[in-house]
Amino acid sequence: MSLDLARAIAAAVRADGGRALIVGGWVRDRLLAEPQAEVPGRRSASSRDIDLEVFGIPADRLRPLLERFGRVEAVGQAFPVYKVMAKGARERGGEKARGQGGEADAIDVALPRRESKSGRGHKAFTVVGDPFMPIEEAARRRDFTVNAIAWDPLTGVYEDPFDGRADLERRLLRAVDPRTFGDDSLRVLRAVQFAARFALTLEDETAGICRRIPLDDLPAERVWGEIEKLLLDAARPSIGLALALELGVVDAILPEMKPLVGCGQEPDWHPEGDVWTHTLMVVDRARELNGGLERPQLVTIMLGAVCHDLGKPATTAAIDGRIRSMNHEDAGVAPTLSLLDRLNIHSIDGFDVRGQVVGLVAHHLKPGMFHKAAHVSDSAFRRLSQKVDLELLARLARADCLGRTGHFDCSAMDWFLERARALGVEHRPPPPLLLGRHLLALGLTPGPRVGEVLKTVYERQLDGQVSTLDEAIQAAKTILQDAR
Repeated sequence: MSLDLARAIAAAVRADGGRALIVGGWVRDRLLAEPQAEVPGRRSASSRDIDLEVFGIPADRLRPLLERFGRVEAVGQAFPVYKVMAKGARERGGEKARGQGGEADAIDVALPRRESKSGRGHKAFTVVGDPFMPIEEAARRRDFTVNAIAWDPLTGVYEDPFDGRADLERRLLRAVDPRTFGDDSLRVLRAVQFAARFALTLEDETAGICRRIPLDDLPAERVWGEIEKLLLDAARPSIGLALALELGVVDAILPEMKPLVGCGQEPDWHPEGDVWTHTLMVVDRARELNGGLERPQLVTIMLGAVCHDLGKPATTAAIDGRIRSMNHEDAGVAPTLSLLDRLNIHSIDGFDVRGQVVGLVAHHLKPGMFHKAAHVSDSAFRRLSQKVDLELLARLARADCLGRTGHFDCSAMDWFLERARALGVEHRPPPPLLLGRHLLALGLTPGPRVGEVLKTVYERQLDGQVSTLDEAIQAAKTILQDAR
């Protein structure tokens, strides 16, 4: 396990006259895992990669020392971080191999380093390693006090020069050094996701600094990395979204959401208030309802929750004394695409996240509409399954139904998903019975006509007129004969 590896390296470092400390998120999460610091939705320490900082060992002696314990890879040019893979551990898919307990069998090892701002942008730093830097000075470069705590794996002693443990107990997120905090604009987004993930309150001075930091230098992949942590790792992502609004992050990063603030809703249907309040409640409900999903589907349903009512500001009007948002689901497609473009969201692991999020937004009212209708054909379900994953749609519709104050009947979503499962289309449309090779066997030559016949027969399959291969072939024969 990685903790055993860290202890072994620390012992070797001590024998060589130095000291090795575990730093960063692993230490924070270890403290959060203790009973007195229990936080809903927290990550356990064992789910974090271990970062080891080595004091008192010059760079030319560090790598040979590390190579005693396994394969060592240097990452980074200006300042290397050594990835130490324990002997016998294997790389899997480019990620650190993990043991049965969930801990990585590899750790990152580095010297303490000095950072100085060298230009604009969150990566514009000059970095110089200094193995003889004092522990307090090394910790000063960290973003928040809760991340500036170090732990000695040999003695169990914490090094906490900026009172991060006290801040954890107070549930406070505070900058280590207000003078340099703004040098890295990504820290604003980290504040948002940390506040949500660990139920922390951003300290007033730190919040003021965050409001003054421009975010236009951040690349889309870094922005999305923090937004994804907010949506997937926080038990209540609404905490982070509310803070994002307060800090100006919504204006800069998610401007499509800003018009939701103050956009009224019919009180009989939405007693909770405006569309912004409703959306935050839906996001939290979606987070609760996403059990059993893989990462691509998790990302999809959470983004669907964020975007589902983006069309309301453009469509909301008073009609016959009531507040209505007619066709807001269709109007929400354009702002959804804009938001996805800004975050550079496309496919994840072969799953069309972008297309599915758009489908969720465009059709999030369908489960309720289908349930209310006097009769909905199987064909309607099959055709809808061409546009969106119906299980994800049912989950989002349930989150939408529950994402408000008061009690509302959400049984429509159970009925909808049962119908979809009965037809076998909860995740994808039915595969076509008739294929091109069947038409070639009938004597049809390759060309556009093949596609036309396949499309026509598939439409009949969706309508339930064709349910077996024999029926599909007979339908194709009839189509070809009628065309003569």
